Amino acid sequence: MEYMERESMDYDVVIIGGGPSGFGTAIKLAQIFKETNQDKTICVLEKSAEIGGHILSGNVFQTTALDELIPDWKDKDAPVKVEVKKDILKFLVNEKLSFSIPSFLMPTMQNHGNYIISLGNLCRWLAEQAEALGVDVFPGFPAAEIIYKDERVAGVITGDMGVDAEGNPKDSFQPGMEIIANEATVFAEGCRGHLGKELIKKFGLDEGKDPQHYGIGFKEIWEVDNDLHEEGLVMHTNGWPLPNDTPGGSYMYHAENKQILLGIVVPLDYSNPHLSPYDEFQKWKSHAAVKKYLKNGKRLSYGARALIKGGLQSLPSMEFPGGYLVGCNAGTMNFSKIKGSHTAMKSGMEAAKVIAANINGENKSLDAEIKNSWLYTELYKSRNFGPFFHKFGGFIGAAFNAIDQFIFRGNLPFTLNHPVPDHECLKPAKDCKKIEYPKYDNEVTFDKLSSVYLSNTYHEEEQPCHLVLKDITIPIEKNLELYDEPAQRYCPAGVYEVVEEAGAKRFQINSQNCVHCKTCDIKEPSQNIDWVSPEGGGGPNYPNM
Repeated sequence: MEYMERESMDYDVVIIGGGPSGFGTAIKLAQIFKETNQDKTICVLEKSAEIGGHILSGNVFQTTALDELIPDWKDKDAPVKVEVKKDILKFLVNEKLSFSIPSFLMPTMQNHGNYIISLGNLCRWLAEQAEALGVDVFPGFPAAEIIYKDERVAGVITGDMGVDAEGNPKDSFQPGMEIIANEATVFAEGCRGHLGKELIKKFGLDEGKDPQHYGIGFKEIWEVDNDLHEEGLVMHTNGWPLPNDTPGGSYMYHAENKQILLGIVVPLDYSNPHLSPYDEFQKWKSHAAVKKYLKNGKRLSYGARALIKGGLQSLPSMEFPGGYLVGCNAGTMNFSKIKGSHTAMKSGMEAAKVIAANINGENKSLDAEIKNSWLYTELYKSRNFGPFFHKFGGFIGAAFNAIDQFIFRGNLPFTLNHPVPDHECLKPAKDCKKIEYPKYDNEVTFDKLSSVYLSNTYHEEEQPCHLVLKDITIPIEKNLELYDEPAQRYCPAGVYEVVEEAGAKRFQINSQNCVHCKTCDIKEPSQNIDWVSPEGGGGPNYPNM
């Protein structure tokens, strides 16, 4: 669209993303400004129609960062209530057999003192705490473009509203606003944020690092019979149904109100293009050790989201002229714990302290401050967790990790690397075994579209497709022949289809189904799909996720 006059708003600090890292930044900054009597302005922009609407996480929550940020969170009635009472670790051999693993062998998977929560609800509460401190919070305003001034980030432009599929203004057209950051712009978009991706490339923030690595995480919430519910129980599994060279893991958390949170994480460095992460998840639920809890239960919610798991070896520089990357936008997740909320929050808090110091004339570096924090220590101790699994597979990788974590406490005298990006790991379809997945029983296992329905996904009709193909010929002319077009299977929402019309095949994008997981942006073998932010408010609306 041609240049247009836009309204402009100025803030001292602009934060992109209303998740734990964004609110960690906003609250800590506001606290510092209040303590030092500085009249500074802060805003948080969130693409979801409401705070927490796009937040999806397991979530067993470690309170370390929250204890620092809001020490009296219990008195302020934070939605952090269900303490973990019991840990179970299992290796699933096949659809019936499993054996237990003593939890002491994997100290990072011990959850004593942690809580089973809804991260979405915690973010809603954090938004309230931020607003009480004077922070402006704007849901439904996606940051669509970065404003550069003299090669320095100077803010963002929010997305236009009321544009048709061809890019023409509709009667309801409203141009996006320029949100100017006088001091700093903080990008807290979450995993594979599209502006964060641009910044990493533009400023070479990942120079000398391993490529970033990802998994796709699924989650369902079930309401189950009272006699099958054990509030505070945490169960993690690995093994079946995933093949040994695709070592993912699964979880089942017994929350409050007879609800069970369950899901699986499938690493996106898998090689077989016939693999369907969604169907692996559905299949996992049919295991005897899982299915027994779901008997006569009701599925309430479904969602999927990529998660970032490259760890220390893949962590880019988190600073650039005019701003910072925090949380999963950078890659601060501790994969050995399968936890990223506390580390994301901590990274935002450290960014806040650096911003405040630099406003006062100091010359502090976020990278240096991170390196001197417990966040870095956590990432250092877990640095070999993912590479062990990648190099040795599920069973042997788990054994090596047990030695690393139990005996050496993450301090082995070497660091493994994983130098191949996830999108380069696919093998040709003809060289891989085709996977036949069982039919859905509509009791424990369900099809994609009925699952998407539970995600409350909605996009305004007649808007530009937010899943942009760089080359429209690649899906049919290259990917279909080489990989049986894997987008049909790696997408957890049925967005991508190969359809036949008049004897010719055509690649169809059902963008209205998109749950914003970003898997296509990560796994497409030619890096041909760019996920960009749709109109504000579009996407899933996750309740209690």
